[in-house]
Amino acid sequence: MKAMILAAGFGTRLFPLTIDRTKPAVPFLGKPVVGYVAEYLSRFGIRDVVVNLHHQPDSVKNALGDGSAFGVKIHYSIEEPSILGTAGALDNARELLEDDTFVVINGKIITEIDIAAAIKSHKESGAVATMVLRPNAANEKFTTVETSGGSVTGFSELANVQPKAGGIPLMFTGIQILEPRVFNWIPRGVYSDIVPVFYRPALEQGERINAFVTDARWFEISTLRRYLDISLAMSGSEGGIVSGEACAIADDAEVRDSILWDRVNIEGGAFVRRSVLGDSVRVASGAKIENSIVVRADLLRSCKEEPPKAQKGFFLEDNYIVPID
Repeated sequence: MKAMILAAGFGTRLFPLTIDRTKPAVPFLGKPVVGYVAEYLSRFGIRDVVVNLHHQPDSVKNALGDGSAFGVKIHYSIEEPSILGTAGALDNARELLEDDTFVVINGKIITEIDIAAAIKSHKESGAVATMVLRPNAANEKFTTVETSGGSVTGFSELANVQPKAGGIPLMFTGIQILEPRVFNWIPRGVYSDIVPVFYRPALEQGERINAFVTDARWFEISTLRRYLDISLAMSGSEGGIVSGEACAIADDAEVRDSILWDRVNIEGGAFVRRSVLGDSVRVASGAKIENSIVVRADLLRSCKEEPPKAQKGFFLEDNYIVPID
């Protein structure tokens, strides 16, 4: 069985961590997020993997290579000149996927979901597609997936209203299992997203969409706060410090609950708490950094345009600092 990892997005909500790479190429506990996804697929015996690329494609290629370091074989699907959307991405790679059942997974998630059980459920259901769902107990702003009798029946725009009878809404995990005939609904060569061009029309035409519901651990690395919180939650490191290669922390510096990328230098008397420090950041002696994302100022000064969804920051000497909302 093949899989497709969706990795073409712009990563605007993780800016400025994505200023020189796309979101799936952001490091997470020592490896790129997309590397975790590739290893996850490999653990379930899925080793033939398509990865779509558009924004800063070299950052993903450099992170994954040919896939052998993560137990898979990578085929890259380039989207140019424009990004193609979730369904358009499948169309662009259809020649690699249309010969058998395949898995599609978002390139920005960390999870322990049993994908083998989801595939078994899919095959037993006879459905054209299976959406892997989980309870959204915190009622976060994800699209609500409506189900009945083990099948998907519809979608609500945002999970900001509890469903009838006070139940817990279900949300899509970004993992789906599709039969090749899904391509019957997907238009050729245009931007398109999969819910409006496939899922809704298929339901209207009486097709069964299987719902596989799980409460296994699942995290989506989509915002600066999520990135920090999830990294700390999964690190298991004493003091909550995760550091990359060639980092230097002065003996009298105080660093807690923080993520340090490569070559970070924290000088004497500095205080760093609940922050992410990007590659080659220097925290000067006596400086205080708290609840912030810090990257080198030169990266921002050479950036042509900040994404409209980016959280605003400020320059401080050699650094650009974004307070975490």
